[in-house]
Amino acid sequence: MSKKLYVGNLGPDADKASLKLLFSVFGAVKKAYIVTDHQTGESKGFGFVIMEDDTQAQAAIAALDGKMCGEYTVKVSEAKE
Repeated sequence: MSKKLYVGNLGPDADKASLKLLFSVFGAVKKAYIVTDHQTGESKGFGFVIMEDDTQAQAAIAALDGKMCGEYTVKVSEAKE
């Protein structure tokens, strides 16, 4: 069963390709996207990753939550409905 993850405190240069690449180390990524401002098109600093497997998603959370990605300490958790 797939698991949706919240990824917060992303740097301004983060894009969906880099987000997908980062999480693909832990397993298959169905989708990765960064939320953008509708008017400016700029990143709001957070995004979501949908992973195919719950165990792999938990491994990604354990490995990445609170870690430095570039100059930013990212927050990774299960997305709330």
